[in-house]
Amino acid sequence: MTDSLGDLLKQKKHAEPPEFQAIKAYVTKELGADVAVSLQNNQLVITAANAALAGTLRMHIVALQQLAKTDQRLIIRIG
Repeated sequence: MTDSLGDLLKQKKHAEPPEFQAIKAYVTKELGADVAVSLQNNQLVITAANAALAGTLRMHIVALQQLAKTDQRLIIRIG
């Protein structure tokens, strides 16, 4: 009665890094929108739903950098 590795991984709740949580919470609170955040090549990638949101996020990039408390580069993409 052993579970397969795939079954065990599906049941596990993966904790999101605090930087991701901080960025998502800020965007939701300040802009009323949802974004996806990922890590690629030591860069935090923020994926916005449309160009208008991406442009607005660009104006908030310094606040997001300070909020995330990271020296990693922030990239904004439209997805």
